[in-house]
Amino acid sequence: MQHYIFKFLFFFSFALFLVFSACTPDSEPDFLIAKELLNESYGADVKQNMDVYLPSGRTQAETPLLIYIHGGGWIDGDKSEFLQVKPILESQFPGYAFASLNYRLYDFATGNNGIIEQEKDIIRAFEYIESKLGAWNISNDFVISGASAGGHLALLHAYKNNTSDLKAAVVFFPPTELSELYKFNNFTALGLTALLGGTPATASKNYQDTSPISHIDSKDVPTIFFHGDQDTVVPISQSQLLEQKLKSEKVRYQFTVVQGQGHGFTPATNIALLKEAKEFIGEF
Repeated sequence: MQHYIFKFLFFFSFALFLVFSACTPDSEPDFLIAKELLNESYGADVKQNMDVYLPSGRTQAETPLLIYIHGGGWIDGDKSEFLQVKPILESQFPGYAFASLNYRLYDFATGNNGIIEQEKDIIRAFEYIESKLGAWNISNDFVISGASAGGHLALLHAYKNNTSDLKAAVVFFPPTELSELYKFNNFTALGLTALLGGTPATASKNYQDTSPISHIDSKDVPTIFFHGDQDTVVPISQSQLLEQKLKSEKVRYQFTVVQGQGHGFTPATNIALLKEAKEFIGEF
């Protein structure tokens, strides 16, 4: 009898060993838990980093990625801006992964990191993301988004430098035509002169090359954008110029004028607008 008990305990113990060996830390569980990758570096500079938020149950076949670029007039701001809308995005875009990008900011003391360098940062960030799709278990279906200067950089990448499978652009009060923006007020003129190495008269190529509407053609990504009619930082005429160009090139778009609001919207407005955005994008 003891012999049979011993054999039973032996085989039971061996079976348990096999079960737990299959669940070692080195093996990937079938159902992936949510994960946050903070300050993920995509370059040598301290500002070249991103926060990545991966949902539970993600797969390379069915988990799109929304990439957000913060605002701040190209001289200020941080990827933590994304946290203001993260809960709304998670509710309106269920099943998505998110990445919030930092980029090098303009330094008035040295004259470094103007818009042209920031444009290169966004390209580099996308290259890094593309290299991590397998490790992160997400698909290459991307949506690009941003607000203010971040909206400008998002559109510039979408229309000029897009080599990814971008499904849509979602932007808030974006600068779109920098020669026209230069005329808005003295503060804007001084800032753009520094950021682009001259005025529209002395550095016209820089203004044209970094203006998103200069690069729009009929093959560009569907674009939804929002602008307050009381915006005193980026005039609504910038979005109106964008609408005219998208319409003339027959690019699918949706433009929502937010009545009575300026450069930044209320939480309730953001909920409504991001719901609009998800409906505009649809399912892939």
